[in-house]
Amino acid sequence: MADYYDLLGVSRDADADTLKRAYRRLARQYHPDINKDPGAEDRFKEIGRAYEVLSDPQTRARYDQFGEAGLGGGGGMPDMGDMGGFADLFETFFSGFGGAAGAGGGARRRGPRQGDDLRLDLTISFSEAIFGQEKEVQVRHLETCNTCSGSGSKAGSGPTTCGTCGGAGQVRRATRTPFGSFTQVAACPSCEGTGQVIADPCGACGGQGLQQVRKKLRLNIPAGVDSGTRLRVAGEGNAGQRGGPAGDLYVFLSVQPHPSLRRDGTTIHSEVTVNYLQAILGDTIEVETVDGPEKLEIPAGTQPGATLTLAGKGVPKLGNPVARGNHQIAVKVQLPTKLNAEERELLEQLAGHHTARGHKHPHKSGLFGGLFGHRD
Repeated sequence: MADYYDLLGVSRDADADTLKRAYRRLARQYHPDINKDPGAEDRFKEIGRAYEVLSDPQTRARYDQFGEAGLGGGGGMPDMGDMGGFADLFETFFSGFGGAAGAGGGARRRGPRQGDDLRLDLTISFSEAIFGQEKEVQVRHLETCNTCSGSGSKAGSGPTTCGTCGGAGQVRRATRTPFGSFTQVAACPSCEGTGQVIADPCGACGGQGLQQVRKKLRLNIPAGVDSGTRLRVAGEGNAGQRGGPAGDLYVFLSVQPHPSLRRDGTTIHSEVTVNYLQAILGDTIEVETVDGPEKLEIPAGTQPGATLTLAGKGVPKLGNPVARGNHQIAVKVQLPTKLNAEERELLEQLAGHHTARGHKHPHKSGLFGGLFGHRD
């Protein structure tokens, strides 16, 4: 699917007048009655679809946020932003039988309408997820037009009663079927069910009462969040119409991995390698933690694969940063691959000492078996 802005040949921040001029120019160029080239009709339809989406601030905002998938054209279940259209369809169908739903549908559409919720995907560092951070983010959303204060009309003018429906917001259409005649009630196509039309639209918003703007927000990321955590910022979605409340902004977090530390809930895991003498005799070494370098005690006789714990050096619990998990460190023991003559002689003496005390036949091949297999 081609990008709608590219189809119309406009930038992504084009205003309503620029969109309209681009559409009219291209529509005349590719209209099937004028252009007989192969593919002109398909191009004409694509241009019409692009203008239909981008000329409406609500659908344009969804397209900018999610692309074609945000317009409800997929085969999945509708999201919360699409449920209003589903409800309108339900009411229209049953209002054809003269029910109360038809009478109430127009009034409901003329009332305040809440703005759409928006989603922002944000990637943060490993450290920011552990300890929290205040970050500045930018979002594009719809706000009430400052020029017309949301009325959609130019200064000095206002909405007028729709001539198609007489202000009712609905039109009736009789349909004859094999089962008899039915009257179908639908939202007025001229005023979209509001009962009023904008005779002299605001030039800044094209009569919609809303403008798409880019806004900077200070986002507080709490300590202990993880990939998939969702943060809600109330009132920072799209502005509502006709005095309705704004939607909310939902921020979905993704955490970058750390090169040497791994997280499992509130526990941090890592590995450390020590030589065989440190494992036998014990030592104090420095290891990396989320708090920076920390001292780790290697007990004498530490076995390969042992796990040592740094208590309270893990991840803060989300919502209770005072409570922290632990840091679990797996110990790897590195054996030498080459020995000089002096080292070999000392180790053979030690091996012979251990095997003699263990009443075993001293043999060079038993050097490391005796070294790690017997302790006195």
